[in-house]
Amino acid sequence: MMQPVVIVEDDRKIARVVQVYLEEAGYRVIHVEKGRAALTAIMKEKPLLVILDLMLPDTSGEEVCQEIKEVADIPIIMLTSKSSEEERVAGFALGADDYVVKPFSPRELVYRVKALLKRAQKADLGSTEPMSFNQGALVVDGHTYRVMRHSQPVDITPTEFKVLFSLASAPGKVMTREELVDRALGYQFEGYERSIDAHIKNIRHKLEDDPKNPALILTIYGVGYRFSGKKDA
Repeated sequence: MMQPVVIVEDDRKIARVVQVYLEEAGYRVIHVEKGRAALTAIMKEKPLLVILDLMLPDTSGEEVCQEIKEVADIPIIMLTSKSSEEERVAGFALGADDYVVKPFSPRELVYRVKALLKRAQKADLGSTEPMSFNQGALVVDGHTYRVMRHSQPVDITPTEFKVLFSLASAPGKVMTREELVDRALGYQFEGYERSIDAHIKNIRHKLEDDPKNPALILTIYGVGYRFSGKKDA
């Protein structure tokens, strides 16, 4: 039996609509209404992806997201009415891979599921050699999706890895937000260029000595970002 997509949503009407669209797209779907039940189902079923509402009756979606990411590298799309930049940044910091604000288009959600699963397959990076920068201070390995900083593993989400990998693959090249959205997220929707800023902020906190004065990933105002690490021979 194929791995399912798990929907964690206490609004049965919303869950039913999403389930119908996903099943029409060929996915097996499991729906649960509470966070604790979701964790049990996820550990049992090992799903392809989780669509997670943040407002749950027994616990917060943020807590569920954090617990999932602590035990498994499963893509998570947060489904929520929270739309401020600070809330999106907080969601990405917990490990969310995408963020959909209610009300939303079910067709767009299915498109994002497909794009996220395609990105999570990692096939496009599997044949690459690990990249080392600044005399081994930073190593980015596309084969294992691992990042090492001063020989210590960095806890980085798949989306953050794709953003970092895109920048590190072309040191010195300025990449626009639109380019990074296309490379790391795999689709283009209005406003999603700003989500790149949230991912960059998270990456800086994990890699930079002083995230407020970054030396590795530089902001090119009005354009995008540039990776300044020196690649080792």
